[in-house]
Amino acid sequence: MGVKRPNIIAFFTVISAWSQNDTIKSAHFKTYEESIISSLYYLDTSNSFEIIYNANNTTNYLNLEPNKRAQIGANVSYKLIDISYGFSPSFLTENKDNSGSKHFTISTRFYLKKWMQSFTFINQTGFYISDGATETAFPKMRTTKIGGTTSYIFNDKFSFKTLANQKEWQTTSAGSFIPNFSIYYTNIDLNSPSAGNHSDIFIFSLAPSYFYNWVIHEKLLLSAGLSAGYGLNSVDGDVYGIAEVSSNFKIGYNTDTFFTFVNYNFSKFNQNTNTQIRLNDAINTLKFTLGYRFKAPKKLTQLYDKANKKIGI
Repeated sequence: MGVKRPNIIAFFTVISAWSQNDTIKSAHFKTYEESIISSLYYLDTSNSFEIIYNANNTTNYLNLEPNKRAQIGANVSYKLIDISYGFSPSFLTENKDNSGSKHFTISTRFYLKKWMQSFTFINQTGFYISDGATETAFPKMRTTKIGGTTSYIFNDKFSFKTLANQKEWQTTSAGSFIPNFSIYYTNIDLNSPSAGNHSDIFIFSLAPSYFYNWVIHEKLLLSAGLSAGYGLNSVDGDVYGIAEVSSNFKIGYNTDTFFTFVNYNFSKFNQNTNTQIRLNDAINTLKFTLGYRFKAPKKLTQLYDKANKKIGI
């Protein structure tokens, strides 16, 4: 059975506070920055890999799949403060028979007017490696990914926060062209004496994208986004071309107090087919959330304003 591992994440960031003050206001979406936003969530995320190589005139595929560690948790946010608590209970189907597996993820975004900066950190321990016919467990195999994406939102009428979180809600349908520049570093370590050394992977990519928030009803919304681009991939010093494809989908229900949504994100990086050995990289994230907003107590507002004044923002 899986071992429970609680995670507590808190962000008290000057950059985030700065971006809060520079958020573009619009009649095309509501903002809930002054509310305390609480939620319960179910999260299933993983970073898998695919190795493609030629041997004896045959193309072979090795799939590196992490032991899934589904998580349930709670989140409370107010302006720049964002606190989450999550754990991986053994009663969830995805966590059964994954003893020793570990999964830790941090994902957040900062906004400055039309600019958006995302940050991702994923640490996984425990993988299965399969070639389609056989499957071998590598319980000590570990991967660590760190990086992010810098984006520019062209359309002032479009709210990316509606897609990313519940601090805004789109009230009239709108979309936007959004170019993205991404940098990621990944370390893969098999932690096996007979398997050789670890690998260091760097990805640099530029991917134009388009996102759209479709307001079906004042309380119901569909969001979708798609991006495709190209870049460079360095694997232990060897540089290759790489193609990037990513998508984002959300369906949400919202009132000024209660909200719920399902959000799915997918990103994949495929190496140039001309390389002898290809290492493809995919990130999948599924999140289901139930939440409630309420007015911040006067004392909390005063304390926050006092702290902001001392910081000088």
